[in-house]
Amino acid sequence: MRIGPYELNPPLALAPMAGVTDKPFRLLCKRLGAGLAVSEMTTSQPNLWHTRKSRWRMDHEGEPAPVSVQIAGAEPYALAEAARFNVDHGAQVIDINMGCPAKKVCNVWAGSALLQDEAPVGRILDAVVNAVDVPVTLKIRTGWNRENRNGVRIARIAQSAGIAALAVHGRTREDKYLGEAEYETIARIREAISIPLIANGDIDSPAKAAHVLEVTGADGLMIGRAAQGAPWIFREISHFLATGETLPPPTLEEVQAILLEHLQALHAFYGEPHGVRIARKHLGWYAEDDARAAGFRAAVNAAETADAQCRIVREWFQARIEDEASGTGIAAAA
Repeated sequence: MRIGPYELNPPLALAPMAGVTDKPFRLLCKRLGAGLAVSEMTTSQPNLWHTRKSRWRMDHEGEPAPVSVQIAGAEPYALAEAARFNVDHGAQVIDINMGCPAKKVCNVWAGSALLQDEAPVGRILDAVVNAVDVPVTLKIRTGWNRENRNGVRIARIAQSAGIAALAVHGRTREDKYLGEAEYETIARIREAISIPLIANGDIDSPAKAAHVLEVTGADGLMIGRAAQGAPWIFREISHFLATGETLPPPTLEEVQAILLEHLQALHAFYGEPHGVRIARKHLGWYAEDDARAAGFRAAVNAAETADAQCRIVREWFQARIEDEASGTGIAAAA
């Protein structure tokens, strides 16, 4: 699958997620098999471009190509300027957010709120595509609500505007993240357009990934929540799609190494105390599969230094590894 001059191999993308897909997480997911990792949503408001948070979000030094930056807003001119600004600061692909269902985003007529009125969609896409010389992609949902699944019409507008690739989450804005994603609308979009199509929504295993590709005819897949605490899902899906074989799950030793790599990258990128605070949610996700995780989360959430967080992680994993070796762990007792 190609987006402009960039070949995505494998055709697996990390979905943009506010507060999650920062540079440390993007780098980790790319190392573990993601062909594309889209940044957190960046604002189209110029007065916010030079805040500390925006500087973090616009830091792409050392990030392997393609560097994809998502922008959000409602005004064509402002989004075009945001696209130019981000390209000047390292973006190699610009992604436009028309999929976020968050109330604070939709209340300012951005994100998936734009799906309610198709005319502004065309104006926004034309403005951004014409503003930059890099590929522009678009992320949408299947529609505003279940009675108005206009994803096919939006997709045709996107193709006419010169959008290089389209990602579609198989829910409406009304659905938010509830219920199950539906893929019928994505399949209809595939029939309506010829540009690369990326399917998104509830892809949480290699088998599900193969199923979604089959029923939608999509060129690639986008994975969001399933990568939280399990960034190795990209290599698992890539291996399964290439060979039909299921990789064994990572060992506790490997999970510990990946977690510590991620943790130390967060501490280095943000510094203390921000890195310590931001790491807490990731640490909780990594521990979700363990029945004893409550005590671990309480300990890491109380830790106030990077050294303390790393020490707690090492001690917790050492205890799990010893339990597994002695046959007294949760998995052995089940």
